[in-house]
Amino acid sequence: MTTDFQLRAALEAILTVAETPLNLVTLAGALEVPLNDVKRELEALREDYDSANEGVGRGFELREVGGGYRLYVRPNHDWAVKQLVANENPAKLSQAALETLAVIAYRQPISRGQVSSIRGVNVDSVVRTLLSRGLITELFVDAETGAAMFGTTELLLEVLGINSLDELPQISPYLPGQDDID
Repeated sequence: MTTDFQLRAALEAILTVAETPLNLVTLAGALEVPLNDVKRELEALREDYDSANEGVGRGFELREVGGGYRLYVRPNHDWAVKQLVANENPAKLSQAALETLAVIAYRQPISRGQVSSIRGVNVDSVVRTLLSRGLITELFVDAETGAAMFGTTELLLEVLGINSLDELPQISPYLPGQDDID
């Protein structure tokens, strides 16, 4: 029989090595315990992390993102991690890729041609880059036009640290022509 503390420690061990958010079913299956027990212990871990160090919290926190749970650096400790990786050169997205990604995120499902129309430039290579990085995916092919329709992936939610696209900031309703683009 697994005690609450053993289950909590096992969850913590799994979350420490997880590269992606893990959902309740995955965690419960891995540990062969009921979902309610996993959920209760995840909440206990979150409370423990948030209340540690006289209420300041630990250097990391447990977040529910992308349909699962994962450990993240607490925002007020980002500076320490940035110091560590300052000498590394992580691959960043270009301005064109960020703009294209934003159009897809807000307007999905959307075709390559529609994105090009909105941005006013050819986006073929940028879309290939976003596809290769796993930030967007081909959702379906439009039956009328034969155009591939694109949308964002769970990886994008994870990278942004959000659960759904509903958490993105609202686009101003005053942007010219936003309802005329099809």
